[in-house]
Amino acid sequence: MTDPVFLITGASRGIGAAVARRAAAAGYRLILTGRTPEPLAALADELGGPARALAHPADVTDWTALTGVVAAAEERFGRLDVVLANAGTSVVTSFLGDGGAPPEQWRDLVLTNVHGPALTARATLPALRATKGHLLLTGSAAGRGVRPGNLYAATKWAVTGLAQAIRAECVGTGIRVTLLQPGLVDTGAIPPHRRDDPKLDPDDVAAAVLYAVGQPPHVDVNEIIVRPVGQRN
Repeated sequence: MTDPVFLITGASRGIGAAVARRAAAAGYRLILTGRTPEPLAALADELGGPARALAHPADVTDWTALTGVVAAAEERFGRLDVVLANAGTSVVTSFLGDGGAPPEQWRDLVLTNVHGPALTARATLPALRATKGHLLLTGSAAGRGVRPGNLYAATKWAVTGLAQAIRAECVGTGIRVTLLQPGLVDTGAIPPHRRDDPKLDPDDVAAAVLYAVGQPPHVDVNEIIVRPVGQRN
């Protein structure tokens, strides 16, 4: 079987699950990874079971686990064509201490949102170089402006720089690199003060992913910004 293979981190819900469904409909075989086994297994079953979709739980901050995912993908499907480094987390923060999550919770935010995609890139790019594949990273519109006290936004600024650094290093390899910068998405993890704001559906972002992936091999869509109508920034 020569159908291309699509690896998605943070695949158990939200944007990752929506991308998995669109990718499956487009004919991709799937490697689905995330921290929680049960929803990953259910999604893999929904999308064709072992012949078409492999659920492989892993934490993106764990280098050994990530390399195991890539090895499993190549063992099961023989190749890797597209990777979406999508795993992320968010907490409300305040540097003045005016509410928000306590600093003990900040470490996981930074490691998951910055270290995680960096490790995902390092683990998957050798396989993508073999297929002249495509790496996509989920940033955020929050990573394009200043948001007072917002450490999450700062991590997404870091993802913007990371995507640019990866693309620059991959020039000449045939690998394409795309940074996704969605606005507020209805993933079920919206902070209370934003619940009434305009929101995208995860499938709206998935459509943008498949747009970038579906371009001819000589076209490299480097950045996509997609916001719900009415979002201010």
